[in-house]
Amino acid sequence: MSALLELSGIHAAHEGITVLHGVDLSVAAGQVVALLGPNGAGKTTTLRVAAGVHPAASGRLLMGGRDVTGADPQDLARAGVCLIPEGRGVFPNLSVRDNLLMMTFTGRSRAEIEEVAFARFPILARRASQAAGTLSGGEQQMLALARGLATDPAVLLLDELSMGLAPLVVANLYEQVAEIARQGVGVLIVEQFAAAVLGIADHAAVLVRGRIERQGRPDSGFRTDLSDLYLGSPT
Repeated sequence: MSALLELSGIHAAHEGITVLHGVDLSVAAGQVVALLGPNGAGKTTTLRVAAGVHPAASGRLLMGGRDVTGADPQDLARAGVCLIPEGRGVFPNLSVRDNLLMMTFTGRSRAEIEEVAFARFPILARRASQAAGTLSGGEQQMLALARGLATDPAVLLLDELSMGLAPLVVANLYEQVAEIARQGVGVLIVEQFAAAVLGIADHAAVLVRGRIERQGRPDSGFRTDLSDLYLGSPT
């Protein structure tokens, strides 16, 4: 499959300390790629580089084979890259409906955005007038996903979707992510805990100390190797 988004030989640093050492990773249309690894491995930095939020010290970022290294985040967003950061990224004091209203800057109408959001997440329709900060953690993640999908992304970047949520809620969210991918969106998901995402992933990579130590199909052999790559995370 040809890549929608590709990181090639990416090095990146924080305050002069290199945290990514030649990362190679790609996401194709309709593909779910899981980026796994322990805390501090550089997973979030990888997503931020992919979204143009964090500069690469060297290496290349490509979209559809076109070199977009150094492009502004706004330009990448217009090109179809959508980052949903850790922490859900909703406006807690605004209602669900007003959170969705904020996405009309994309050129889509309020009615169209609400129709798509409420069809995918019916519970948001029942919470439409409720302040986003009073939603459950899972409902806030649904709202964050709905806001992201309002941009009609080509590539969706998700950072720790499962954080702080019950396993049943996580399973439901990942079913939605799998459906989004089936509609042709490329999805790159950062997760610390492999069990939460490998059930829907087409491809997985393990990042350890800023280097991709293993990647491939998440088959039984891949899962067996995980315990050696970062001991202590449930697989």
